[in-house]
Amino acid sequence: MKDLSLHPCFNEGAKHKYARVHLPVAPKCNIQCNYCNRRFDCCNESRPGVTSSVLLPFQASLYFKDLKQKLENLSVVGIAGPGDPFANPNETLTTIELIAKEFPDMIFCLSSNGLDLAPHIDRIARLNVSHVTITINSLNIETLAKIYSWIRYGNKYYKGSGAAQLLLNKQLFCIRKLKEKGIIVKINTVVIPRINDQDIEELAQKVAEMGADTMNCIPMYPTAGTAFENIEEPSREMMSRIRTQISKYIKPMKHCARCRADAAGLLGQDNTAAMDMVKQYSTLAVDKGGYKPYVAAATSNGHLVDLHIGEAEELSIYEKTKNGYRFIEKRKTPVSGDCSNKWIELCNSVLTDCQAILVSGSGKKPTSTLQSNGIRVIQMKGLIDTGLDTVYNQRPLIPIYKAGPFVCGATCNGDQKGCG
Repeated sequence: MKDLSLHPCFNEGAKHKYARVHLPVAPKCNIQCNYCNRRFDCCNESRPGVTSSVLLPFQASLYFKDLKQKLENLSVVGIAGPGDPFANPNETLTTIELIAKEFPDMIFCLSSNGLDLAPHIDRIARLNVSHVTITINSLNIETLAKIYSWIRYGNKYYKGSGAAQLLLNKQLFCIRKLKEKGIIVKINTVVIPRINDQDIEELAQKVAEMGADTMNCIPMYPTAGTAFENIEEPSREMMSRIRTQISKYIKPMKHCARCRADAAGLLGQDNTAAMDMVKQYSTLAVDKGGYKPYVAAATSNGHLVDLHIGEAEELSIYEKTKNGYRFIEKRKTPVSGDCSNKWIELCNSVLTDCQAILVSGSGKKPTSTLQSNGIRVIQMKGLIDTGLDTVYNQRPLIPIYKAGPFVCGATCNGDQKGCG
């Protein structure tokens, strides 16, 4: 029997005792908030929408099992992005299923904007997800139209008041549906000065009447690269006033840590080692088609991994033998002008017998394509033998002259000048 009082976000008394982990398996988002800038390779910011790496469901499951051994007080598995869990429903729900099979007593928690949540509520109830958070920023359609640049629903984009009304209708419907299933509902509201700060008391009254359990008012932190980057952060006085107002209708949450999509540990005391573990497990490749004996390396001299995947006109192929590692041959890389086709062709014609590729850098598109085809992408700088040791030992990547953050070009033409 799960003890729901061990959820540190919903029980302030548990926040210093019990840890949570957010699994970053949901990169896609179905709305564009004017305060949000999602980043998938960020280690320096502590806010929603950022993660050090994105995990596939099987990677997330293995990472969780490893982390659980290190954090015995880990009580909650959450999925909150870096996009929206239900813009990535298969990845989200498959991850929960994998973990629930081995750890049925874990508390499962999801955080969503609510747009695409409704079709999955029956399934998340069957999976014993006990806590769901929906971000609702106003009941006022004009206000919402200012907050959201666009939404994508049913393969169609909406803007302005039409987008705002559609989103709000979906969000309110989900509150009722979740409560019918006995799921604990938290409402997140981002407080944006001069945009929605006058709307929040009315929102609190409405969601309380619908059965929501608690409400978390989060101050908007100006984020570079967003439409709201020049709006000031709400003052402490404003936040105190708003929390006092909503407390007349609903229990306010006052200890939110504004967690990253890969947060792990106690609230406000994230485990930095866990961030490195996420990076390590993100390099594990899917096993497709049985054992593949070879490893490819992007090298200019046969000794060091020193080429970005988009720079390599040829790859050196290696295998493991009883006497060490043996060079097999060099293989030309595709020269297709179409970025997507180039990486698919690389998988299907060059790396069919390779389990991994060692590169000094790789963009999101080639990394995603290769790993979805069962090829592990290892970004590093240093001796080829060091990378081969990591691959053939079948362990997550540990720091081995790892490459620093790589910033790709804005476009990719498949011409060995970058991979997008």
